[in-house]
Amino acid sequence: MTELPRTIARWLLAAFLVLAGTAHFWSREQFRAQVPQWFPVDADVVVLASGVVEIALGLALVLLPRHRALVGWLVAGLFVAVFPGNVAQYLEGTDAFGLDTDSARLTRLLFQPFLVLWAVWSTGAWRRLRSRRRTP
Repeated sequence: MTELPRTIARWLLAAFLVLAGTAHFWSREQFRAQVPQWFPVDADVVVLASGVVEIALGLALVLLPRHRALVGWLVAGLFVAVFPGNVAQYLEGTDAFGLDTDSARLTRLLFQPFLVLWAVWSTGAWRRLRSRRRTP
């Protein structure tokens, strides 16, 4: 009974990642605003590389069913990895993507754990990890 909602959620997540990843290429300035000033890699390189990673992970969610749980953890890891950039955007007060107030930037920070949960739930990654721990 939970497989259809998981499948729908996984496909929506895949679409979200592919669309967001491709947006890195035409909204580069907006994405550069999310790269913390202290990050030691050129912001444009980060934006382009992260766009490629988002597209690849989005496609992997639907094209690699045998590795679904692993892809789920990788997607969750991506959401965790970009979190410091979101925190920096909040602390530095950088405007991007319509996030032009502290409350809007804070709301996005509070939404980030939901993205991590979405990734591990929709791929069955958490369930698979728990089942592996139970079997000797």
